[in-house]
Amino acid sequence: MPVTAQSLDQLAINSIRFLAVDAIEKAKSGHPGLPMGAAPMAYVLWQKFMRYNPKNPQWFNRDRFVLSAGHGSMLQYALLHLTGYDSVSIEDIKNFRQWGSSTPGHPENFETAGIEVTTGPLGQGMANGVGLALAEAHLAAKFNKPDATIVDHYTYVIVGDGCNMEGISGEAASIAGHWGLGKLIVLYDDNHISIDGSTDVAFTEDVSKRFEAYGWHTIHVEDGNTDLAAIGAALEAAKKVTDKPTMIKVTTIIGYGSPNKSNTAGIHGAALGEAEIKLTREYLGWEYAPFELPADAVAHMREAIDRGAKAEGEWEATLASYKSKYPTEAAEFESLTSRKLPDGWDSVLPTYTPEDKALASRKHSENCLNKLATVLPGLIGGSADLTHSNLTEIKESGDFQKGAYENRNVHFGVREHAMGAICNGIALHNSGLIPYGATFLIFSDYMRAPIRLSALSKAGAIWVMTHDSVGQGEDGPTHQPIETIASLRAIPNLTVIRPADGNETSGAYKVAIEKASQTNPTLLALSRQNLPNLAGTSISGVAKGAYTIVESQGTPDIILIGTGSEVSLCVTAAEKLTAEGKKVRVVSMPSWELFDEQDAAYQESVLPKSVTKRVAVEAACSQGWHRFTGFDGGLVTIDRFGASAPGGVVMEKFGFTVDNVVATAKKVLG
Repeated sequence: MPVTAQSLDQLAINSIRFLAVDAIEKAKSGHPGLPMGAAPMAYVLWQKFMRYNPKNPQWFNRDRFVLSAGHGSMLQYALLHLTGYDSVSIEDIKNFRQWGSSTPGHPENFETAGIEVTTGPLGQGMANGVGLALAEAHLAAKFNKPDATIVDHYTYVIVGDGCNMEGISGEAASIAGHWGLGKLIVLYDDNHISIDGSTDVAFTEDVSKRFEAYGWHTIHVEDGNTDLAAIGAALEAAKKVTDKPTMIKVTTIIGYGSPNKSNTAGIHGAALGEAEIKLTREYLGWEYAPFELPADAVAHMREAIDRGAKAEGEWEATLASYKSKYPTEAAEFESLTSRKLPDGWDSVLPTYTPEDKALASRKHSENCLNKLATVLPGLIGGSADLTHSNLTEIKESGDFQKGAYENRNVHFGVREHAMGAICNGIALHNSGLIPYGATFLIFSDYMRAPIRLSALSKAGAIWVMTHDSVGQGEDGPTHQPIETIASLRAIPNLTVIRPADGNETSGAYKVAIEKASQTNPTLLALSRQNLPNLAGTSISGVAKGAYTIVESQGTPDIILIGTGSEVSLCVTAAEKLTAEGKKVRVVSMPSWELFDEQDAAYQESVLPKSVTKRVAVEAACSQGWHRFTGFDGGLVTIDRFGASAPGGVVMEKFGFTVDNVVATAKKVLG
């Protein structure tokens, strides 16, 4: 006897719940509370509203879904399995949180097709969602025509109480409201439980009023456990509001269906246990064995396959019509979304000779950005309220603002944390956009989480960090990075580049753009103070991470290794030492990571093992440099906080002078 539509809804919702319950029980690890409570809202969204194609997870015009409360990952894996994604089989569900599975503890976009962004650190997904919505708004404004809409999708985010406690979600919500991102819809799983118990212990604000103050449209679904019609009505209403984002507060019971553990912290992050699972099955009328699913529910959910194929087919027809009517724009759209860099794009990067005017590498960065903007239409970004200090404005473009989404200058405001995660969202839109985010290097500490996540999730962002040392000067130690660059070099898959002059800054951008096109992030550490253009530096040298810019006559007695603004000190010190009869090689090492990528033969050619007398010079902490100098080598570094004074004075007082480099070299030489 066929089941009714209502019973189909319930069967599907309980299928989501018990896939989560059973997987977590088998793993003896995970968070069942959210999937059990949020299953109804997720079901309504995925079955009745979202456009996606399970058989083509990267279909361009799909709606984006982000589970910001990433600890509830089994909710998303259950949805992917039930709707027919090939990436999550029932065996993958059974291997939840196990080695090599496609169902890790938190959603990872690089592990599981259908996962848009990597979430887990709370609030990151919320800000990623803002970035995804920004990308859609920008591309829609750029490419859509009155008679042909090729960019038209929503971004849906599920957040929890924890996400809304995190500061990053406030930063992201504030700027999203300012921009009026009408295709961003956030569902707030309002269950009043966190790890410490009731949120009453620390979180009692009116979240809806806060979002209203941010400029959001807000809706409240009072019964998110059973009132599917109210959830659907809220989503319909949200889609009708086009001039601001919408936050739907859906009040739920965490762990819904568990007689003894629902609405308690005990179900937040621990398996239910066999006895409680038996009672939960009885309470919800679930007569199926672990990992067994009702065929009717699966068939119902897998209607998504046909819906998705139909939606993609309709979009392909629209795109074909667009190509015939607007061939120039279509060619640009396809070039952008293919993620292929145009031929000869790097020819615009400027080169310099020693006769050219000394400039700060932040100024060289500005020149690079503006040259690249003319040949890379996907380049988009800006600064956390430091545009004219970071020098990150694209001069040929206006500002990305409500009603002007086609522009490429993004003003993030003093929101470094959100800026980072928004840039990650832009990159993970996977439409060929190359985002950059800028602040002072010291304030990368405020955005360490998204920088780390850009490396983990292979988000091709470019981090433009200026005022990179105590040479920053008068602002003093609060603004002078000491340990910062060492901590950034510790992040796997992040390429950190500290260029010495104009040629190396151009080389840094060449690497950064290439890395971005390959979905990897790069961080540039740039000077405030002017730097001379050096003989021997090159764009190509940067790509190798380290290279010789001053060679000795014969095997060197000593090698001076410098980065950034200190390379010029090494060059002048070498001149003095050479005049005294020493054979000195100067190596510029803009990037440890790129040097590590070179083969052993090349590394040996730059830093031969036979030359043990070495000095490293960098206006940052000494940590890590012994791997290149050995413990008997010399270091001109700084292992204390800086001081407030003019930049040149500070550099001198801390020993970043030619004379000190010479003295250190002589000490090493003995």
